[in-house]
Order: sequence, then structure tokens, then C-alpha cells
Amino acid sequence: MTDDALHWLWISACWWAVAAYLFLPFIWRHYNNQKKLDGMPMVTHTGTGMPGDPINVGLVGQLDDIVSAMDAAGWHAADPVTLKSSLQIIGSVVMHRAYPSAPVSPLYYNGRIQDLAFEYPVGASAKRRQHVRLWKVLVEGDEGRPVWLGAATFDDAVGFSHYTAQVTHHIAADVDAARDFVIETLMKAQKAVARYQITGVGPTLDGRNGGGDRYYTDGEIAFARLAGAGTVHDGEPQILPDPPLVALKNKLFRNISALKSG
Repeated sequence: MTDDALHWLWISACWWAVAAYLFLPFIWRHYNNQKKLDGMPMVTHTGTGMPGDPINVGLVGQLDDIVSAMDAAGWHAADPVTLKSSLQIIGSVVMHRAYPSAPVSPLYYNGRIQDLAFEYPVGASAKRRQHVRLWKVLVEGDEGRPVWLGAATFDDAVGFSHYTAQVTHHIAADVDAARDFVIETLMKAQKAVARYQITGVGPTLDGRNGGGDRYYTDGEIAFARLAGAGTVHDGEPQILPDPPLVALKNKLFRNISALKSG
């Protein structure tokens, strides 16, 4: 290789590094609707400290608002993990019996187990289900109300952990679909006053959760500002747009992930 070729290769590598590690992550960061979340971790962890599911859902409201909204949207509060509930979920999967409030395994955010967990049954048993874990992270966010962050995924099978060989649910790779399902059910139930996004874990094409399951995401957190407990929001919720470059990034990511998953 000639000196000129080496020179241009070096320059190209430098520009790539600047773009990949400084410029693009910077222009994609946006916390304009929840500035206090800037710099907070955006991945959960298992009890052994392994990275778990990404944070991809945000809710704004008091505890009663959360419970009221999820109930109205058709979600069931998950039972605590006990010997009885563990046997019930095994029976549900093996015997194809309904268990809409089946327990979910613990995950941790900033060292705390989830404050709330909800699930939305899909099919005849607890084998397949939408579910979301939630943590209260701010007593008062930019909108003057508590802020909750959550990790939403879709359980599509039961099997063995790729890392520990323990029996576990396996998640579908498209965690953005699970994220959007949570928000869409809240909108359909007229419990979402506004919807917007902020930066989460960032664009990820080959993430792995605590069970070794692959996931991909555009890296955004979908937020819903909730109506008060016992009330509904008449009309369509306010949609706060993403910054133009973030919207472009999301569009490009959808095209890339479609090619990768296809």
C-alpha cells in the first residue's frame, strides 16, 4: 500500500471515529421533554448484575394514575413470585390454562427491583404475553408529576436461558413493537393525554438480555403523559414530534432492522 493510500485510510478512520463516537450520538440525544433523565442508565440488570432488558417505556403520573390506566387498557398486575404462583405458571404453560396475572421474574434498575409489573395475555396460557416492568425514577419531572421508566418486552416462548440453562421465558427480538403496544393500548383506552419520545439505550441491532435473547431497538423511550385516575382524555392525545434528525435516524433504523430481521 502506498503512502498516499495509507494517509487517506488514516483520515477516513479518524472521520469514522468522530462520526460514530461523537457526532452521531450527540445529535441523536434528546431529552427536551424530560431533561432530568439525561445521564440516567437506560438498561436494566439481572440479580447477578448481567445487563437485562432495555428501558423503552416512560409514564408520567401518580401511582394511582398508573394502576388506573393500565387496568383500563386491559393489563393485569403481575402476582408476586412465590412457590404457589410459580407452580401456577408452570401449570398454565403445560396445561394451556389461562393465568392473566402470572408472575414475572425480577429485574433491577439502579439496584432496585421493579416497583410494578403488568402483563397483557396473548393466547391460552402464560407462555406468550406482553409485559412491562416499571420503576419510579423521579418524584417530579419536567411536567411536575412523577416519572416512571419501564422495560417492555413480548414473551413468545418458554425455554432455557442461554447463559444459565434455567427455565425462563424468551422474548421476541423487536422490543420496539412491545414498547409501542404499551403506549397504543393506553391511547386506545383514552388514558394518554400526550405522547412523545426521549433518548434511551440508543440504536442497537444485536443486543442481548439477561437470558441471552437477542433484541434490536431504535433506542428511543416512548412516553405517555397519563390522565388522572378515574378519568379519561377525550379526543386524540397530543403527539410531540421528535427532532428532525432523530426522526430520520428512526426511519433509517427501521429500514436497516427490516433487512436484518428478514
